Amino acid sequence: MSKIISFQGELGANSHTACLEARPEWEVLPCPTFEDAFAAVNEGPAGLAMIPIENSIAGRVADIHHLLPTSGLHIVGEHFLPIHFHLMAIPEADLGTVKDVYSHVHALGQCRKIIRKLGLKAHVAGDTAGSAREVAEWKDPSRASLSPRMAADIYGLRILAENVEDEAHNTTRFIVLSREKKWAPRDKGKVVTTFVFRVKNVPAALYKAMGGFATNGINMTKLESYMIEGNFFATQFYADVEGHPDDRGLVFALEELSFFSKELTILGVYPAHPFRETFEEVKD
Repeated sequence: MSKIISFQGELGANSHTACLEARPEWEVLPCPTFEDAFAAVNEGPAGLAMIPIENSIAGRVADIHHLLPTSGLHIVGEHFLPIHFHLMAIPEADLGTVKDVYSHVHALGQCRKIIRKLGLKAHVAGDTAGSAREVAEWKDPSRASLSPRMAADIYGLRILAENVEDEAHNTTRFIVLSREKKWAPRDKGKVVTTFVFRVKNVPAALYKAMGGFATNGINMTKLESYMIEGNFFATQFYADVEGHPDDRGLVFALEELSFFSKELTILGVYPAHPFRETFEEVKD
């Protein structure tokens, strides 16, 4: 396997930081789109891809749920990255000169307070780091970017305000994808199993399909639905559960799920990231 890891975005993006943290010895390969990042693994030089799948504020990264099942890639790991955005502009700019701010739509949504406080006009860009590069190229003190700190270093920008994200818990979960299927071993730490399924068109199919997880004591940490094939009645579900498919309880749960499902595909079995140990349920 080549030690190249692809990601969607430009150098300095949060995905770039996630690559450096998770695979510090690997070379990074920025790609314009998620499809390009997948293709870099399927067809090109990359051995792995680092892909964001959900954010604690913005929710799921919508495209990924549609792309994953048909990508031909397997989830072999996960990484959690606390997200910090900084308002940056060319060295000649200051908070008094900035009128417009550019960034990815999720970044703009996660920094509403600073945008409102400074009375800035927000503009959607394709990528956080890409907006930083453009601000550097424009050389206009009235334009700024909301980007990770690395982007300021790469593109020679001045940070005008630090850590301007609205919520301190802002965190993005990434998945690591490989062309080769590689399941994490049992009994060597906590494991996450990710799968997608479509239930049969029978009454209470989803309720019955989920019953096996409850009766076998399996903790399902995520269950999301999304339409496929442009059909309001064709719904696919994405799920994460704690445990290994060879564990007795999960074997029975997946067998029951299969009985009520038209399709069931395991996308990956991988080690749970240590960040999961920090999860705490908010109590009333």
